[in-house]
Amino acid sequence: MDHTLRHFYKKSYAEKLEALELSGLLDPKQCDQLRNQTLDLPHEMGTHMIENFITNYSLPMGLGFHFLIDGQAYTVPMAIEEPSVIAAASFGAKIIGQSGGFQTGDHSRLMIGQVAIENVPHMTEAIRAIEATKDELVEQANASYPSIVKRGGGARKVEVRTVQADADHTHDGAEFLVVYLYVDTCEAMGANMINTMLEGIAPMIQELTQGNLLMSILSNYATEALVHVTCAIDPRYLKTNGWSGQKIRNRIVSAWQFASADPYRAVTHNKGVMNGIDAVTIATGNDWRATSAAIHAYATRSGQYQPLTQWHVADSGELIGKITIPLALATVGGSIGFHPTAQLAHQILGYPTAQVLAHIVAAVGLAQNFAALRALVTEGIQEGHMSLQARSLAISAGATGDQIQYVADQLTQAPKMNLDTAKHILKNLNQ
Repeated sequence: MDHTLRHFYKKSYAEKLEALELSGLLDPKQCDQLRNQTLDLPHEMGTHMIENFITNYSLPMGLGFHFLIDGQAYTVPMAIEEPSVIAAASFGAKIIGQSGGFQTGDHSRLMIGQVAIENVPHMTEAIRAIEATKDELVEQANASYPSIVKRGGGARKVEVRTVQADADHTHDGAEFLVVYLYVDTCEAMGANMINTMLEGIAPMIQELTQGNLLMSILSNYATEALVHVTCAIDPRYLKTNGWSGQKIRNRIVSAWQFASADPYRAVTHNKGVMNGIDAVTIATGNDWRATSAAIHAYATRSGQYQPLTQWHVADSGELIGKITIPLALATVGGSIGFHPTAQLAHQILGYPTAQVLAHIVAAVGLAQNFAALRALVTEGIQEGHMSLQARSLAISAGATGDQIQYVADQLTQAPKMNLDTAKHILKNLNQ
């Protein structure tokens, strides 16, 4: 970590910007934009991004520190409204970094599209026809979007299978023939690319099957873009406040076992993971609804909703953490190329490739989960929230400037930490 960024959270806003400039993460022009609050999305741009635009809805964006991933240090932009998330992620990353940081595994990165055909008269013959023309379908898909082929990507393979829909009181059962197209989208998420390819091959598929085309559409369930991140934590870095490192380690594993056995706990366990994942996904201009849908679907692949992370004790005594999730992120396309804050986030990260960005995002999710579990099995989750929650209450009560920290400090000492108490403290301060 650059020495100019040490104790970043203690600095004033002006000092933070000065530190970012001195560290080289941001240039003087960008720091001036932040000082003058001119980095917001222009209204004209917003009007062209969505329908019926009226204004921007802002989220605070902060920085997660101490992320050491495959030997490379990263400062990670995170956009989120919830207090304590960035602090927890940074804390978790710091402890994990003391034991060597995060390691990533190689993964393929193919996106999937589907062409669905209904009312196929002879299913067996239709499947054979598709199987016999797979190469031609791949060629036709690439001909529909030649620019991605020039960049080294493109359609890679085709699969075909049937999907059965059960009957209910309103509909008869149905059988669909579905062709799956697997595409290397390079640095893009590739939704428009894949949809164009699917529309290019749909007429051929319809003719081969003699059925009716129902739809051609990208699937956000990116099971061919799995990301694997692990960490190994020496128990001596877990010791705190009268708790031995071994005891905390074992309690973290027990907490994971609880989540793996009880979906009510697993949902909250994964919500904490997604606090980190969504925050970086939003900051970098990626589609967090698509990634969230895919990740939660992946959590149910066994038939019961499961935690996204795994924790166990190695023979060496280290606490081993793992996360495997489908994560199809992009570094180009969509709003990434023109949204000013997304561009800033990619610069702070050092302009990673789509694959490296996925590693970073998954590592943040793992760090977030570790920090949450550690807090839950030791002092409890509330203690870590108190100071940031106090500041939120101070702002809600109307405190500004230096008043915010004063009111927050008084709140943490008060018998009841709520909005009425914050208003009372502020009223006395202003008298």
